[in-house]
Amino acid sequence: MDSMSKKPLIGITGDFRPEQKQTQALSWFYTGYYDSVTDAGGIPVMVPPLADDDDLKQMLEQLDGLVLSGCALDLDPIRLGFEKHPASRAMPLRREDFDRRVCTMAMEMKMPLLAIGSGMQLMNVISGGTLHQHVTEDVPGAMYHRDGVEANLRHIIDIVPGTRVDKMYGPGEIRVNSQHHMAVKYVSKMFVVSATAPDGVVEAIEVPDEDWFCVGVQWHPQNHSASALDMQVFENFLAACEEPEPQILQMPVRKAA
Repeated sequence: MDSMSKKPLIGITGDFRPEQKQTQALSWFYTGYYDSVTDAGGIPVMVPPLADDDDLKQMLEQLDGLVLSGCALDLDPIRLGFEKHPASRAMPLRREDFDRRVCTMAMEMKMPLLAIGSGMQLMNVISGGTLHQHVTEDVPGAMYHRDGVEANLRHIIDIVPGTRVDKMYGPGEIRVNSQHHMAVKYVSKMFVVSATAPDGVVEAIEVPDEDWFCVGVQWHPQNHSASALDMQVFENFLAACEEPEPQILQMPVRKAA
């Protein structure tokens, strides 16, 4: 395969469980993430929670883009300055610490970045934004964003015209899956809001820079409960990760004397 036809290498962060009495520490990656990257034309690269920043930087330099995956658990509410809500379950420290480091580094490098679910929340926090710890209580008139019984809960989103997310989905009613109880409150000055739920909860954010794809979505376009339209999130992301083909300069033809 020649260099002009190589597919983009896309890093994907995984989930982590620390060592327990009867089990070893474990990292794992949900199939939906790497299948979505593959289907959109990329080659997925699993990014484990590396301890050394130099190793991490070397790895990121080999990649064309990064997916900051979501988590069924929450960012640590104590770390965010909250009194812990009964509904909050903090993700392992190694997972959150690594996600903070890799997201910060990717943003400093201005890599194409797609942050999903709690990944979007973390991206907003490390950039100076804040979160609601429990949407149901924090947002007046909040709709259901998580259902303990119904795993396929969906709701409408209102997309801001002219944003990247608008270009991804196009016109018409858009419904997305929803399974979260934390949410973005104040949006970092780095981002603009590109979609909200009918109750005003922020559903997508993005850096308003045409040359840098840096988008966060609260829903899960890689999930089994995603719609066919959601694949366009990954397709647009992959398009931004592809290096432009080098320009072939035409040498002037010398006329015979």
